[in-house]
Amino acid sequence: MNGNLKEDYVDGQQLSGWDEASDAKQTELFSHALLRDSFLSWASQLKTDSVFKDGILFVCDASGELIDSTAMSSNHGAQVETVSPAFLQGAAWSEANLGRNAVATAMKSRLPSRGGAEGLDAASLKGFVTYAVPCRAFGQVSCYLGLLQPSGKETGSELALMKASAPAFGLQLELLTEKKKSEHLNEMHEYNQAELTKRDLLIETSKKLHSKIDADSVLAEIFQSFEKIYPSVEIDLFLSQDSHSSNLPVKPLIFQHNDNEDLLTRAYMEGRLILETSSDGTAPLAVPLSGKQGVYGILQMKMNQYPLDQSDINLISALAETAGNAFENARLYEHSNTLINELRIINEITKRLNQSLKLQDIFNFASRKLISTFGADYACIMRVDRENQRMVVQASNVLGVLNESTALDEGFSGLAYSTKDPIIVSDYHEQSNIKSRLMEITSSRSLIASPIIVNNEVVGVILVLHRKANYFSYENYKLLQVLSGHIGLAISNASLHAEVKRMVITDHLTGLYARHYLDEQVNFMQKKDYCGALIVADIDNFKKINDTFGHQIGDQILIQVSNIIKSSIRDTDIAARWGGEELAIYLPQATLEHTLQVAERIRKRIFDDTKPQVTVSCGIADWSWEDERISVESLFYKADMALYEAKHQGKNRIRVAKAN
Repeated sequence: MNGNLKEDYVDGQQLSGWDEASDAKQTELFSHALLRDSFLSWASQLKTDSVFKDGILFVCDASGELIDSTAMSSNHGAQVETVSPAFLQGAAWSEANLGRNAVATAMKSRLPSRGGAEGLDAASLKGFVTYAVPCRAFGQVSCYLGLLQPSGKETGSELALMKASAPAFGLQLELLTEKKKSEHLNEMHEYNQAELTKRDLLIETSKKLHSKIDADSVLAEIFQSFEKIYPSVEIDLFLSQDSHSSNLPVKPLIFQHNDNEDLLTRAYMEGRLILETSSDGTAPLAVPLSGKQGVYGILQMKMNQYPLDQSDINLISALAETAGNAFENARLYEHSNTLINELRIINEITKRLNQSLKLQDIFNFASRKLISTFGADYACIMRVDRENQRMVVQASNVLGVLNESTALDEGFSGLAYSTKDPIIVSDYHEQSNIKSRLMEITSSRSLIASPIIVNNEVVGVILVLHRKANYFSYENYKLLQVLSGHIGLAISNASLHAEVKRMVITDHLTGLYARHYLDEQVNFMQKKDYCGALIVADIDNFKKINDTFGHQIGDQILIQVSNIIKSSIRDTDIAARWGGEELAIYLPQATLEHTLQVAERIRKRIFDDTKPQVTVSCGIADWSWEDERISVESLFYKADMALYEAKHQGKNRIRVAKAN
């Protein structure tokens, strides 16, 4: 929680709260249905565990609007009926609707709150006590959990129980949210699979069309392809030039202005697909067969109310364009073969990229493949470092530039970053308005560049260079744009995998590794190293800290101690949260003397730097290849026994496990 402390009042008592003006306005991140499902699951568990014996649990959204409620005992049906009118009719648990109550106070202070019976102004709520706690999910206040209890039934522990139970609700809400995200991703995956099928069909048809070298064979393949995809559709082909085919239903394209022919004329003149709905219920569609040198004809399809979506329209347009290209002369036929080769390269690169989940491997492979694909002299892939607002060279065959950084607005990478558009430079010597250090140190004159975009955000830039002028074609420029999209997808998948892997092995509170990860690493290192040492540290009197200052301060102490440990050890050392307030540090190939120095450094810094001040006791155990018995369990056991000795001898000290 961020904000400035202010004074607030709960049940007539002055408490420390948070400055509402300095806290960002909460937006509704969770739907009412999601809140309701999470609440019912959470409340059901509380009933099962008999946490609350009396009263009515309820949940309000971030604005205080009541979402749902449940009685904690079947014996309170009469109470629910008595409370129900005011409980349900109020649009929100605010002072304006129900007078002073715990929810309204919690919304102001962002703290757990209690409202006494005398504070409830609504007539039907007289004689009830309210409790409310803000519940956090994904780091923000998502809702407020409340308890409505008859006066006289209080045990004094209700607010503490609500505070202790709220994190379980937040976790439940986060889990349901992630489940919804997962379901959405599955839907997107199914949609993408359908799109990939259509793309594969397009590629297959393109290969057939471009394998033909005479006009009749191309025209026959056009009819066969469209009839295969849309078997119930009536298809006519109108050509703007003479056709000597006697076996195909090809008609001459005559420019007239009646209702039917005007559709064909418009498609020819405008060079784009046109879809209309006629009075007889059919949907005539006209799509031009276009090549690089012009429009060769119009393909007319009468859909007969065939359901068309945007992907079908895109597929028809793509097939028609491919057919138009195949209809051109031998020069265009050779160009079409080049296009097929480019599609093969895309598939090959995409497949290879998806085989790796390591970011640097993806960058290195992409850099090498870009050079071979375009016959380039140099390639450079830059990654956006948002924290430092720089562009960092992640992979390149240019000597001396790896890991160098530039400003986000510098050179051609800065232009691609700011515009989100690809770039082609035919001759750098004639490019006077943009200076590029990369072009100058490589003596390059031609360049194609493309931003790497993930979720509409530029995460990097690809630069491909050649020392000859006018080297790259427009087709190279478009291909790089396509490849950058696949590279971006691979980067996104690898980043997501790395983040999930990090979350699995990391304690979310302290940022230290989880215990199971430490066990795995120690077991692995004991098989390959010749020695190592383990420090087990325990925060002294931690329960007293929680009881005195509260669990939130206790969590802050854990975080402080963890940060001190992380800053006091080597990069190769492994620090983990062993359990509760116990932390463990494994030092591979460390001597006992070095381990003692590290432990003493940690102990002293914790004593000097923690607020409120705490101390730690440490137990140390080491091993070497000469030991008779080497195992993770024995190492931890010896360190734990040494820790017990340190605790027993007065705490705030370090003890080393005995040799046996």
